[in-house]
Amino acid sequence: MDVEKILAGLVRVGSVTAIDNGKRIARIKFQDSGIISGWLAVLDTHPHIPDYDGEPQRTEYAEGGSGEARYERHKHDLIIKPWMPLIGDMVVALFLPVFNGHGFILGRYTPWQ
Repeated sequence: MDVEKILAGLVRVGSVTAIDNGKRIARIKFQDSGIISGWLAVLDTHPHIPDYDGEPQRTEYAEGGSGEARYERHKHDLIIKPWMPLIGDMVVALFLPVFNGHGFILGRYTPWQ
């Protein structure tokens, strides 16, 4: 096997062509070849706010403004979801160094300007 070819395929850049939010997987079209990958696991790379003691996180109270009932003091539950790419996003993927090795999407990629 050609070691340089293997190393060149470890880290790849591509644009997302399909996502499955429930399974946390996505497919990408490689920037250098135009080939579309198989399904790749999306790693959670962004910080998130976990539940504490099973209680949902809530916003701080917001004060009302005009005295009307719809603007009374209130708060909202936060819905925290792990990061998933959107179709068209450029991402970086890492592949295991074996023939047809599994790959993982590491996160969004923004080229240097």
